[in-house]
Amino acid sequence: MLFNLPEPAANEKTLPDTIERIKSAIVAIGTFSPARNPSSIFLATGFAVANGRIVVTNAHVFDKTLDKAHLEQFAVYFRFEGKQHMLLANILAIDQEHDIALLSLLDGQLPVIEIGESQRVREGESYVFTGFPIGQILGLYPVTHRSIISAIPPNVIPAGDTRQLNVNMLKRLQAPYNVFQLDATAYPGNSGSPLYDEHTGKVVGIINKVFVQGTKENALTNPSGITYAIPSEYIKSLLASKGYK
Repeated sequence: MLFNLPEPAANEKTLPDTIERIKSAIVAIGTFSPARNPSSIFLATGFAVANGRIVVTNAHVFDKTLDKAHLEQFAVYFRFEGKQHMLLANILAIDQEHDIALLSLLDGQLPVIEIGESQRVREGESYVFTGFPIGQILGLYPVTHRSIISAIPPNVIPAGDTRQLNVNMLKRLQAPYNVFQLDATAYPGNSGSPLYDEHTGKVVGIINKVFVQGTKENALTNPSGITYAIPSEYIKSLLASKGYK
């Protein structure tokens, strides 16, 4: 099964043109079980790269353990020519440190998004991200948000006191790396969304978390408007480790 992106016109430079051209490469990440009702559950967002058989998303999406007894498998979901499609997938690689994972499709091939140069991103520049906020509640229709790079800070938020420190935070303190702080609001389901240039469609980052004030429920009822993205250079590194460009 092969799904091709429409060829861009030479003068395509507007955001609507870019969205139309790349949105079929953006998928919902979830699980499928023939013994469950509903059989499909959405967990996050992802996007196809490399040869169209590799999908990038967040590593934290796979904290869930598959229910092998009920034949549960990871899957990607997308809409093409007005119809919903599903392709089964396996985990190919995980980079826990940078919260990036690669899925390998068992069958089929998707349109791909090109990975750009995240090292060239500057504060104040405008980018957009497209994904599936709130998962199945809004249906399989990708949603786009515009934002600016409001800061490029290290991936460690200082703890108020030592009681707030945990193993993961201590690891980040030892080897911090810079992330993109955005002035846009992402929601549960947006994890794994590509952050891309609105003119070229090239991906410069991947949405991985939202700064939440108080409880997790506040991510919906009282969003902070602060979202973080991992630079795409780490996507390139993980792909290269598996022999992909």
